[in-house]
Order: sequence, then structure tokens, then C-alpha cells
Amino acid sequence: MKHGFRKLSFAAAVAISSCFVMPMNAQTVGDNPFLKPYETKYGIAPFEQIRTEHFIPAIKAGIAEQAENIRKIVENPAPADFDNTILPLENLSPILERVSGVFYHYDSAMKTPEFGAMSEEAMPLLNEASNAVMLDEGLFKRVKQVYDNRDKLKLSKVQKRVVEKYYREFTEQGADLSPEKKKELTRINDELSKLFIQYNKNLLNATNQFTIVVYDKDDLAGLPESSVAQAAQEAKERGMDGLYVFTLHAPSRLPVLQYADNRGLREAMYKGYTNLASYGENSNIPVIKEIVRLRAEKAKLMGFKDFASMMTSRVMAGTPEAAEELLMKVFTPAVERSKEEVKDMQAYVDAHGGGFKIAPWDYYYYAEKVKKQKFDFDENDVRPYFELSNVLHGLQYAANRLYGINFTEMPDAPKYMDEVTVYDITDKDGKHVSVFMTDYFPRGTKVQGAWMEQMQSAGVYEDGKYRRPIVYNVGNFTRPTADTPALLTPDEVETTFHEFGHALQGMLTQAPYKSIAGTNVDRDYVEMCSQINEHWADTPEVLKVYAKHYKTGEPMPDELVKKMQKASTFNQGFMTTELAGAALLDMAYGHLQDGNFDPMAFEKEVAEKIGMPAEITFRYRSPYFKHIFGDDGYASGYYTYLWAQVLEADAWELFEQKGVFDPKTAASFKKNILESGDTEDPTVLFVKFRGHKPDPEALLRLRGFKK
Repeated sequence: MKHGFRKLSFAAAVAISSCFVMPMNAQTVGDNPFLKPYETKYGIAPFEQIRTEHFIPAIKAGIAEQAENIRKIVENPAPADFDNTILPLENLSPILERVSGVFYHYDSAMKTPEFGAMSEEAMPLLNEASNAVMLDEGLFKRVKQVYDNRDKLKLSKVQKRVVEKYYREFTEQGADLSPEKKKELTRINDELSKLFIQYNKNLLNATNQFTIVVYDKDDLAGLPESSVAQAAQEAKERGMDGLYVFTLHAPSRLPVLQYADNRGLREAMYKGYTNLASYGENSNIPVIKEIVRLRAEKAKLMGFKDFASMMTSRVMAGTPEAAEELLMKVFTPAVERSKEEVKDMQAYVDAHGGGFKIAPWDYYYYAEKVKKQKFDFDENDVRPYFELSNVLHGLQYAANRLYGINFTEMPDAPKYMDEVTVYDITDKDGKHVSVFMTDYFPRGTKVQGAWMEQMQSAGVYEDGKYRRPIVYNVGNFTRPTADTPALLTPDEVETTFHEFGHALQGMLTQAPYKSIAGTNVDRDYVEMCSQINEHWADTPEVLKVYAKHYKTGEPMPDELVKKMQKASTFNQGFMTTELAGAALLDMAYGHLQDGNFDPMAFEKEVAEKIGMPAEITFRYRSPYFKHIFGDDGYASGYYTYLWAQVLEADAWELFEQKGVFDPKTAASFKKNILESGDTEDPTVLFVKFRGHKPDPEALLRLRGFKK
């Protein structure tokens, strides 16, 4: 998926090990900013003080701190209860929490060669720490005692849910396995951790190494001037002044596929992308085979028939079959619609003397031609109205109207790069709600895509005080050039609103404990908030606020707005097919029993089995399907985007019925969805807002597949 939500496992949040002990003398504490509470406003990390060499000592010190706190929990002579067992689990190590919050962010957004080398040592330490806490027999015994007595203890409804969540997570991570099986699970997790590092390293290196150099500007016919300027600037920075350099980063890649008249250039870009990390020294093929093999072993060890069954058992779907049933309900009509789209494109090619059959590298290009023909709409006509700072103004306007929050820049706040903007988010009474950070432009040390995460969760901390979150959005959007500001594509505008939807759930949470606050919810529920927030991006009232021409300041003409909205469901067959297809591919990987297969041949088999059109490729091919092979985050769970789209589509219909800024509807969504976190079963929370259980037909209506 072009956008995403990065979520650490629940186990990682409470990782602990007794394997590493590091004495913390005064000199160590004074030199390493992670080893003491931050003294900055709202507890923002003092980035200017942080150096790569600080991470490993801080991780080891945090692990030692957790080990001591685990010992205190386990050796407590009092009967296990919420206060002496569960609450301490929420704050096992303030040191490790501080360092991991920055570490995981840098690992995706600031991965310099120096940091990358360090992370190869750090990741196994963090993984071993997670294994140690989840497989600690004494700790699990205490948790189980609280769980078994949860109806006898005087627990609130929310506290009871926290207890059940901890117990479930411990058992899911193997806490009740035999000692022999625990040892085997530790080995598997260790090996997987190293493979994830290798996969991501290969992907980043392969992405940065690929370029297309164009010598003649005539070969760039059709491309927007902003894309040509970007390519010229990229060439200049590489010492090739006067030439044009294109990369696989989305702001460079997508305009070529969408607008380049030169079919050979489109083909080169398409094949460069779809063969990414699939050959040579950066090939992820052998890495994928090992990951699949180890996941199959892990699932069997945990008592499941396959990895897909294990992963879906932990979320709303419950079973792979339930997820696959939904996917096929959407995939089948999407394929039929895509066939109509291809037919229209082929007719356009034939009418203009093309003399060739539509190929995958033609899809984006001729979709634009047909859209222009059908709706008299060209995305290049709207880009001048989507200047980044204006888009952010519209996003903030919508959030203020809906949820009453305000944004105030913090120019003196610590930041890890000059391009980062830091905001103080406050409510209508001026009370602090959250810190919000943005980092929107691509660079060689940042992985592709867009995501939300947090450096500090809301919840009760070790000092007994409740802290508000520190949340960030990261993107890879079109950079400004010497002549123009950052002008976003409609897709980038949508992504901005999408990731901010995640941020809203993180920032507005009122859940009392970190383990259930913000986005710490089921994976197939978490995308609902992000996807519904996309709708306000093209709401006429919001467009009037932010869609203003970057040169004249004039608002987007009503006629152009209408054209854009009429074209909004265009090409949904393609978009849904590539997404649902990738989700079905992911689920198919989850059913494999070993690593004895060829990933590229397997992709082909899956495509043939499900009826993937020849003109469409999976949204992500296996060697760069980071969602499912870069970690376990979306593994056998990529379907959650579509699962959550059912929730989103149904919820959006209520806003459409009542009014997109209806105060009562917005207040209910804020209370029951954005603020609630995991304080209650997600289906119950959805029903509280919507009045009924999710209606799958709503998604088909939203995509224009059904009236």
C-alpha cells in the first residue's frame, strides 16, 4: 500500500531481558541523553544531542532496567493483582522506551550507513529482549493469576480488558509452551529478526542504486514541467548537469508512468520498479524463502496449521477464510471493472494509431488519456492548487471543524532535520493534546512510502502521571524545485489526509493505559480512521479552504472541482484489483508449509489462480512487499486495508447522510472511535457510532461497483 501505519508489536512494547547488565555511572548518564528523563517541553527527544553511539549502550541499560523490574514483579510476595503486576508491565523500562521510540523512527527515516551498521547489532538485542519477557515463566504465572481472578478482583471494565490483552499477548507469543519449545521459538524469532534486517537493507540499497539517465529533453515529452525540473535537479546533484535523472522514489517514478509519451521510458521505469531487489547482490528472493520457512515452523510450534491461521486468529477476521471471502467479494467485481477500463484504453490506442496491445507499463498513461477524454480532467490541471502548505492548512481546518483541535508551530522544538515541522496540538480550551511532527520529503536514508508512528504513547507512566502522546507523520512527497514550491499530486494529497487520520487516533486518545491507547488496536481496525479521513480532502468546503493556485492565490474553479469529483471513481477497477490481488498473494504466502518454492513462480501461480488480469501487477511484488516481509506487521494481514475500508465506507455514509461536518456525528466519531483506542471490542465501538454492524455492501457502493 502506498501509505501505511507502522506499529510495534505489543511484545516489543514490554520487552525485557536479564542478559545484559550495564552499570550506569554519573558520567554515562551525563553523556547519553537516553539514560535520563528528557528535560524538553512535553518530553520531546533532544535530537541535537543524540549520536549513533548512544543507542547500543542505552538499549543494554534499558534491558538491564527491565530485568530488575521484572524481578521485582515476580518476587513480590503479595498475591498478583492489577496494581502490582499489570501496571508495572506498562512501564518496565523508561530508558528502553525512550531509546526505542527514536531507534525505530530512525531505522526507517534516518538510516544513514552508520546507523544501519549499528541497527544490525541493535535489532537482535531488542528481539531477544522481547523473547525474554514474553517467555518468562515467573512473569507469565503472575499475569495468569490476575487473568484467572479478573472477575473476583475489583477491576474496572477497561482494566479487565487490559488484563485480558496482556494474557492473550503472552500466550500468543508462546508463554505457555514447554521449555524446549520456548527455546525453539526464541531461535526462530532470532533468525527472523536478522532476515527482516537483510530484507530492508537489500530493498533500500536496490532502490538507491537504480536510476534512469535521459540525455535528450525531447524524450521527456508529456511529463509535467515540475517532474522535468526535479529530474534536472537530481542530475545536477549527482554531477550530471544538463542531463535528467529519474529514480524509483514515487515522486520521480509515478509521473513517468503516468505522463511520459515515450513508451520505452515508461517500460524501463516499470521494469526497474517491478524487478526491484529481485536479482544481484541485493536480491530478496532467498530472504523471502527463509522468512516463509521460519514462519511456517513458528505457526506449527504454536499449534496452528499455518502462519495465516495464526495471524488472523488475533484480529477481527478470526480466520484466513473470513479474510479471503471478503477479498474475493471485492476482487471479482474489481476485475470485471478493470476489464472495461482496459477495453476503453485499447480503444484509445487503436483510435490513435498505436498498433500495440496495452501492457502493464501503459496502464497509468492511458488511464490518464481516457480520463481526459471522458471527464475532460487532467491531474496536472489541479496540481498548481495543491501546494503542500495549503494542503496542510486544509487538513488542519477540517480537524478543527470536526474535533475542535488547534495547531501551533513550535519553531524552537528539537528536531532531527531542518525539514521537520513540530506542532503543539491543543483543544478548544487551549489545553495540550499532543505533539505532532511532520517529515514529508524523500531522501536516500528514508524508505519509500508514508506512515504514522509515535515516539511517546499516551498513558500512565512510571511516576504515576498521565502523559500525552508525541506522534509523527512521514512521507515521500514531491520536493519543491528552484522555481516552484512542493506541488502535490492528488494521490499525495490523499496520502497526507490518510496518514493524518492515523495521527488523529494517536493524538486524541483518552485511553488510560499505554497498551490500549491510540492506535494500539486490532490491525484490521486501525486503518479505518486513516481511510475515512481521506474523504475530507475532496469535500468542496475543505477544497475551498486549501485548493488555491500557488501563483495567484485564486481558489480552484467550481467547474474543475466538479470534474475532479466526477472522475473520483474512475480507474477503481485497477486500483482495487492491484490492492486486493496483493492481499490475496499475502494470504497465499501464509498457507505455505516450507521454503521450498520459487517466489517469482509462486506469484505467477497465485495470479493465474485468482484471475489477475495480465495488464495489472500486484501492488507490491514479493521482493519489495515490505509490509509483509520487512517485519511481521502486515504479514497475512495486508487484507486489513480492505477489511477496514468496509468500516470506513459504512461510517462515511453516515457522515454523508447527516452532513460531513455535522457536530453530533463528528462528536460521536471522536468519542467512540478516535478517543477510545482498545478500551472495548472494536465491533462494539463501531456499532456505538454507526448503529449497526459493518455492511460489506457499503464498500462496493463507495467504489462505484454497486448502486
